[in-house]
Amino acid sequence: MGLLRRIDLNLLLTLQALLEEKHISRAALRLHKSQPTVSHALARLRELFDDPLLVRNGNRFELTSRANEIQPLLEEALRRLDSLLDPPGFIPGQSRRMFRLAMSDYGAQVVLPQLIRAIREVAPGIELVVKYASREAMVAGLVDGEIDLALGVFPPLGDQLHRQTLFTETFVCVADAETLVDGIPDLNAWLRRPHVLLTVNPEAENEIDLALEQQGLQRHIALRLPYWGVGSDIVSGTDLILTVARRNTASVALNTRFSVFEPPLAIAPFRFEQVWHSRKESDTAHRWLRELVADLAADELFYAY
Repeated sequence: MGLLRRIDLNLLLTLQALLEEKHISRAALRLHKSQPTVSHALARLRELFDDPLLVRNGNRFELTSRANEIQPLLEEALRRLDSLLDPPGFIPGQSRRMFRLAMSDYGAQVVLPQLIRAIREVAPGIELVVKYASREAMVAGLVDGEIDLALGVFPPLGDQLHRQTLFTETFVCVADAETLVDGIPDLNAWLRRPHVLLTVNPEAENEIDLALEQQGLQRHIALRLPYWGVGSDIVSGTDLILTVARRNTASVALNTRFSVFEPPLAIAPFRFEQVWHSRKESDTAHRWLRELVADLAADELFYAY
């Protein structure tokens, strides 16, 4: 009880923000406090715990071993205090919670419009902070506590992370309609054309080229692009072919400038998922957000033509 007598709840909340943000300025912004106030609190916490808690590594802070031990215990203690002091249950319309989401711009295009409309309708006090990240960075952010919920396509995950499939996605091809004078290309004609590869990580494997490799085939990739949103604009007026997730073609499917057609080979579909850390599993507000995202997906509000 000696240490407990020397610490107050506000200091614990500051500690939680610092351990999650790993950044004094971001923690101060989150807490609506000045940076000097948070720096002073960190100095006091270091004295109380007899540990640096955050140590600088280059341009960022990292948690010490002691801080990593403290973080899950602190989160559990604060959750229990919330249950003790707050009204039972989570009330979306009264919440002022901030959630940090991570996704590619494909995820943003498919998910965010409907999600934002739903939140503004039922929980206008909730704030979303959306980060653009590769799948590897999203996984790291979930583990580090810098991300609350990640949406995308993920490799096998460790035991600390939970996943839920929102929908299964397939592929279509997009080309400038005027370049298809001979009709929809067969596989040989498709392979003779230059291609656009949409990927955040140009070195990562992708479903399209894996399908080609299984047949001993290879396409010519003329452009590797990390921006899903401009893919169709890049194709316009060129001989390029874009093979892309079907939901990404919502804006071009009815545009006569483009031809949207099925790929001339079988490409394995992929699962679009939401992923979160086990530390968020029992968080009622976080569960509400996950269920909202899943409900929108189940109602097919994430557009697919």
